[in-house]
Amino acid sequence: MKGRWLPENLLLKRCAGLLLLLGILPLSAIAQTCQTAADLDAGTRTALETTAKRYFDMAARGDSASLQQNAIPALAGSFGGVESAVKENQNAFSTAQVTVRPPNVLTAEGNEPISRAEFLCGVFGKNGQTADSSVFTLHNLPPGKYAAVILEVKSSPPRTLTLMLQQVGTDWKLAGFYAKAMQIAGHDAAWFVQQARAYKTKGETRNAWVYFHQAISLTSPVDFMSTLATDKLYDEAQTVQPTDLPANGQTVALSAGGKTYQLTTIFPLAVGNDLDLVVRYQAADVSNTGQTFQENMAVMKALIAKFPEFRDAFNGVVARAVEPSGRDYGSMLPMKEIK
Repeated sequence: MKGRWLPENLLLKRCAGLLLLLGILPLSAIAQTCQTAADLDAGTRTALETTAKRYFDMAARGDSASLQQNAIPALAGSFGGVESAVKENQNAFSTAQVTVRPPNVLTAEGNEPISRAEFLCGVFGKNGQTADSSVFTLHNLPPGKYAAVILEVKSSPPRTLTLMLQQVGTDWKLAGFYAKAMQIAGHDAAWFVQQARAYKTKGETRNAWVYFHQAISLTSPVDFMSTLATDKLYDEAQTVQPTDLPANGQTVALSAGGKTYQLTTIFPLAVGNDLDLVVRYQAADVSNTGQTFQENMAVMKALIAKFPEFRDAFNGVVARAVEPSGRDYGSMLPMKEIK
């Protein structure tokens, strides 16, 4: 669900208050709440900003061990992803200045993890999100008090670091670490929007759809956060969404080399200043790399033969065969070599 359909936040609070007086407040209205920076006392806001800067400084020094020591047990016990992100971004972080955006505090009530926790932050209008609102959607979230703190990193390219913090006693422990470049292949979200609209005008709706979704990704610091800007781009992308490409968890069939492959995802990938198109497909077994390489070649050639418009938008294609276990094997071809 997206934030745009939700009722005005102030009206929601008034209705909730009335229902509480009547003794019929629905559980969903109290299970997940968001406090924006304006709702927080000065001490809490200062503590969050100070903690976020301290964790950023650890990452800038490459001190993954200290980050792990300050993480909640669930994250500390599976810290490989954070370590990789720290290593990948340390050089950029080490010389960069940072600005902390106003934090949001997210409270998840109850006794069991919430399968889909949705936090509405800020004021919503009659048509949904406003310039001052955001929505965080988190899955399988244990009860607790969390904070989403976003740091703008003045690096090249510019980055954001989103820290999810969880209150443990009087401390704010690390619960999530999400570093993200706000440009790929030298281009920002606005450029991808401009290109997407140009492709739409030319009738190349598949290129437009992929580029719109890349713009959405670059507009939000994390995939589980939506804003008015991302909602508008999502609506625009829906006008060109193809039925013959995988989307929203749905696979599509592609015939190649006498076989039928189920494509699962398709998205752009920056390699230096080049932009490649990645296509993933289901495979029973990738251990025979020679055979899988040939199947990857067949998938890439069949994809471009079926959708030649991709030649206009991408420098190459990457095909990745993915086993049910998640193990995969990928191959790449420059677009000019795909005949």
